[in-house]
Amino acid sequence: MQRYETIFIIDPDLGEEGRAPVVERLVQLIPQRNGVLVEEDHWGARKLAYPIRKKQRGYYLRLDYCGDGALVGELERFCRIDDRLLKYMTVKLADDVNVDEVQAEMAERAAAKAAAEAGPTAEAGPTAEAGS
Repeated sequence: MQRYETIFIIDPDLGEEGRAPVVERLVQLIPQRNGVLVEEDHWGARKLAYPIRKKQRGYYLRLDYCGDGALVGELERFCRIDDRLLKYMTVKLADDVNVDEVQAEMAERAAAKAAAEAGPTAEAGPTAEAGS
């Protein structure tokens, strides 16, 4: 199994309601083709370097996943068919990835994020300085 990263540019005029089904379909394709989604990263709406289909902005989405060539082919086929996607680019990050190691890395990252969001349990109060 290889590790890939695909960046999608979605039509920004869709809004959240129109964009959600596209993102959901892309994310669902990965386990359907025996892949493992490592990370889903929404970069948000950004200005494009050049106009695409007369659009100046696009909504960026990055998916990091493990799978095979058939999975990448299916994702890219969906992108070519769906007019809501302006552009996409897939990059192979690594060959012959151990899925168990990737899932352990995902669990560690989730635990670290949960710990960071929880924050310290006892906050120190402000310290009083001696007046001069």
